[in-house]
Amino acid sequence: MLAPTLIKETLATREQSLVAVAEGTDYAVITRKAINAVGGMKRFVKPGDVVVVKPNMGWDRSVELAANTHPLVVRAVVEECLAAGAKKVKVFDNTCNDSRRCYVSSGIESALKGIKGVECKHIETERFKKVTLNGSFLKEWELYDEVLSADVYINVPVAKHHGLSKLTLGLKNIMGIMGGTRGYIHRNLDVALADVNAQVKKHLTIIDATRILTAHGPQGGNIADVKVLNKVIASTDTVAADAYATTLFGMKPSDIPVTVTAYKRGLGEMNLEKIKIVKA
Repeated sequence: MLAPTLIKETLATREQSLVAVAEGTDYAVITRKAINAVGGMKRFVKPGDVVVVKPNMGWDRSVELAANTHPLVVRAVVEECLAAGAKKVKVFDNTCNDSRRCYVSSGIESALKGIKGVECKHIETERFKKVTLNGSFLKEWELYDEVLSADVYINVPVAKHHGLSKLTLGLKNIMGIMGGTRGYIHRNLDVALADVNAQVKKHLTIIDATRILTAHGPQGGNIADVKVLNKVIASTDTVAADAYATTLFGMKPSDIPVTVTAYKRGLGEMNLEKIKIVKA
């Protein structure tokens, strides 16, 4: 299935889910274009806010291998938050490989170095707090308190293949704020992820599709599995953002159980014909 045709349109207030797609080789520029097309960062971040920007930097992989969010995309998001007046921007991930190596190999730590008002620090396990979810599968789970206490939470995943869930996009990126024995949720992954996503509000989701990992995800490791698309996607509706991003892999939103479960839970729109897709 080919990606839906992009439509140029001025931003207007509407109930319909809006997904903005920007394309180009300057990743900072296209990230800003995507953000502006959904209302601009000042729509989400107010002066004095504490903001969490949550990329995927869970793997000890270099930038070109597409296992982690591109550092230039992350930096542009952070800079937009600061320009909107954020008091502090916190960037972190509960990594799968050794965090010290992941933060360096991903390029994100160095991309943010020296920017005033930014914390790019490693997860502190004592900051996980047990939260009542009352979900269909997870009744409670340990979530990172800096996300729970933030004024704004911005979700910045990379688009890539996943051996179990087929793809990992915005909805699955929430695993990076989960503590405990995360392997347990793979027993009923799509329902567990919907349980957590229903509890934690994401104000904005920005999907890095500058280069996507098409096979052997989520860790990858072979440049032959990487496809360069030079795209960034933004939406206030994570389900809609994921639905569009799925088409970049030649699949339909209905092919991805995590997307379907979240849609059925009322967490967003997955029907592409009901989503306004605009070119930023």
